[in-house]
Amino acid sequence: MKLSETELTDVYVFDPDVYGDHRGYFMESWRQEWFEKIYSGLDFVQDNQSLSTKGTLRGLHYQIQRPQGKFIQSLEGEIFDVAVDLRKSSPNFGEWIGVILSSDNKRMLWVPPGFAHGFLVMSETAKIAYKCTDYYSREHERSIRWNDPDIGIDWPVGDAQVLLSEKDAEAGFLKDADTYS
Repeated sequence: MKLSETELTDVYVFDPDVYGDHRGYFMESWRQEWFEKIYSGLDFVQDNQSLSTKGTLRGLHYQIQRPQGKFIQSLEGEIFDVAVDLRKSSPNFGEWIGVILSSDNKRMLWVPPGFAHGFLVMSETAKIAYKCTDYYSREHERSIRWNDPDIGIDWPVGDAQVLLSEKDAEAGFLKDADTYS
């Protein structure tokens, strides 16, 4: 497994060792000791899966008071996965990183607590799986608009229509958001 830092402090890309032959492939998609190289004291308590069609954009989601770290991978298809630093004390506050995760490249992204997360489906469909460090909490859930000009995410949408949930279409802006210390 290769661990790579990104431009944002505490956000990492994991490239697993993949062993393939004419029958298919094998890889470890999670190993606690990988994670302990960058973080200790965080436990994963919930695993989620999402299936979405091309052009679906989910996010930017985060939780106040119960922040979730997320370890994300694409099981089928391709997504543009984004993390936005919401920690006011961070030199990277309001900055973002985008990484292509796919069933072909098998990359995984660690988005730590204190960040918003979102993704855009680039293939016909995509199934993603992610581990979370805290439970989902509707009362603490927050969203920031996917196209907030103060963040300036360069989503690879081209001329395609973006498909949003009602909640994401009505999300507010970073300047008005609840953020972290």
